Amino acid sequence: MIPASGFRIETDTMGEMQVPNDKLYGCQTARSMKNFPIGGEADKMPRQIIQAFGYLKKACAEANQKFGLDAKLANAIKEAADEVISGKLYDEGHFPLVIFQTGSGTQSNMNTNEVISNRANLILGGEVGTKSPVHPNDHVNKSQSSNCTYPTAMHVATALEINNVLLPGLKKLREALYEKQKAFEHIVKIGRTHMMDATPLTLGQEFSGYVQQLDNGIARVEATLPRVYELAIGGTAVGTGLNTRIGFAEACCEELSNYTGLPFVSAPNKFEALANHDAMVEVSGALNVVACSIHKIANDMRLLASGPRCGLGELNLPENEPGSSIMPGKVNPTQVEAITMVCTQVIGNNMAVTAGGMNGHFELNVYKPVMVSNVLRSANLIGTACNAFVDNCVVGITANEARIDQLLNESLMLVTALNLHVGYDKAAAIAKNAHKKGTTLRESAKENGITDEQFDAWVVPTDMLGPK
Repeated sequence: MIPASGFRIETDTMGEMQVPNDKLYGCQTARSMKNFPIGGEADKMPRQIIQAFGYLKKACAEANQKFGLDAKLANAIKEAADEVISGKLYDEGHFPLVIFQTGSGTQSNMNTNEVISNRANLILGGEVGTKSPVHPNDHVNKSQSSNCTYPTAMHVATALEINNVLLPGLKKLREALYEKQKAFEHIVKIGRTHMMDATPLTLGQEFSGYVQQLDNGIARVEATLPRVYELAIGGTAVGTGLNTRIGFAEACCEELSNYTGLPFVSAPNKFEALANHDAMVEVSGALNVVACSIHKIANDMRLLASGPRCGLGELNLPENEPGSSIMPGKVNPTQVEAITMVCTQVIGNNMAVTAGGMNGHFELNVYKPVMVSNVLRSANLIGTACNAFVDNCVVGITANEARIDQLLNESLMLVTALNLHVGYDKAAAIAKNAHKKGTTLRESAKENGITDEQFDAWVVPTDMLGPK
């Protein structure tokens, strides 16, 4: 049992530290809390990283058992690691450290080692703080260094977040937009370039552009995964694999694949895996592109739905909540505002990841925690925001066909259809004359010698939707 109150004294190579009796972490974690009192709850080491560490320590215990680690100790480590993976120990406050610590993530690796060691010792009938029979370094961290475990946890956590949160969200948004593309394919509307009237297209064609953006974004994210699946474990301190056994890295990756269902492999070059985090920069770059795409899509919807009386008003967005504390009846495009704010945050996160990625020095990048925390946040934000955007906005979008038809027929850019019959210069004169006098395109064309019959035959919006 863990005592409910009071403190115990634990030691590390730097000396003694007081540790709360009700916590499973040890001296190095307590020292880190003292040395890095930075930020708040939002700056804690991400839950996904701790879960990934749980998977990793379990895999290492399994691999080490094959190389001689006592089965009794290995099984206790694996049982304790399962409690880390489940999130139980995270929720109970045994992982208090923040992102802004040593740039290698050493303190979080040791936080995990200490928690698993103490929990394993309790499982075996021992006491917290004794480091016996399971030692945090000699057994939980056997054949490992923070320099290879933390980047491995980075990749495992990122791969899980991409597959479990990001890609499902993106695919859900893609399918919802595709359903609208099909529903709107018969609606002819005026196009706009430079925010000005252009030639017609269908609302379905407009939405097909959004669908393709999502297809491309999903492909970009998926293209990053082969590098994410390459793991640094086994590289130990500088990439040489000192203090490991031949086959240890491959055995760990095999176990991690079994636990997660993802195709993890040992990184082909451990020096690259420790010294650089180009895979994180690559993922963040793909997320940056996705954020730009989604922002564009959502912003188009905001503009197309502007009004309801004095804007474009071509789309109707769901009315989800009151929009003003002073203007009765006002409703705002809040889902658009939320997801576009997510996009700006992701773009900002990418800058931190980029700066961290370019600052690896010699054999070790020491911006690991800030890089992975921003990648994970971006992936989670996009995935969850896509879900909310679909459920609370996209599925409920309808077309205001009367307004779309009105704007289509008022546009002077239908004059483009006359180019083939009267030439560019005369067509331009017809459009300018209509705009100057405030008349319709038909009236201006008649002033320039075009009959009603010719106008009806030549200016047909549905004939302007593609090549002939």
